[in-house]
Amino acid sequence: MASLDRVKVLVLGDSGVGKSSLVHLLCQNQVLGNPSWTVGCSVDVRIHDYKEGTPEEKTYYIELWDVGGSVGCASSIKSTRAVFYNSVNGIILVHDLTNKKSSQNLYRWSLEALNRDSSPTGVIVSNGDYDREQFAENPVPLLLIGTKFDQIPETKRTEVLTRTAFLSEDFDAEEINLDCTNPRYLAAGTSNAVKLSRFFDKVIEKRYFTRDPSQMTAFTDRKRFNFKSLHYD
Repeated sequence: MASLDRVKVLVLGDSGVGKSSLVHLLCQNQVLGNPSWTVGCSVDVRIHDYKEGTPEEKTYYIELWDVGGSVGCASSIKSTRAVFYNSVNGIILVHDLTNKKSSQNLYRWSLEALNRDSSPTGVIVSNGDYDREQFAENPVPLLLIGTKFDQIPETKRTEVLTRTAFLSEDFDAEEINLDCTNPRYLAAGTSNAVKLSRFFDKVIEKRYFTRDPSQMTAFTDRKRFNFKSLHYD
């Protein structure tokens, strides 16, 4: 079999949100029986058919880089992670739907990965006054995935999903909510599977079919993120 072209997708989020379980499900189509803490970074590969069912269909490797989720601000931790942020083609932001802080911290994770020169302190969050226009300058496709959907009581689901919808708007990204211990959430033909395929198609298109793919590896110097530190109700 001929060697396949590939793209690099970061999987970011706090420790314990289920990143390793998610990556295993995406790549092996199986539930991870005994997940453990990720130290450094773990890489797995998914095979994806770009524009499946069309004349342009082509198979690619999707490299999913599961980055350890320590949120410490120590420079040694951040400098260690920085090596994983090079030549990024896409980012999956993962949060635990039962843990509001993990959702708030996604702003910080995105800032760290996409603007490595900045040094944020504390949790950077939003209350609706967030300047979405600044994120519109981001050339790297994003996908938002909420885990542990099964653990939200029926009476609380509307409230939680309304809150996380603001994240989707802020990051200008599609949103998937699932239970990583149940493969049916990503079964072929489901809305989640369609969103996932559309995201991978977008990552591939940006990497291989844009006029200047090198722009996908970093931000230009003329634009920097300037997230506001706001109170999250």
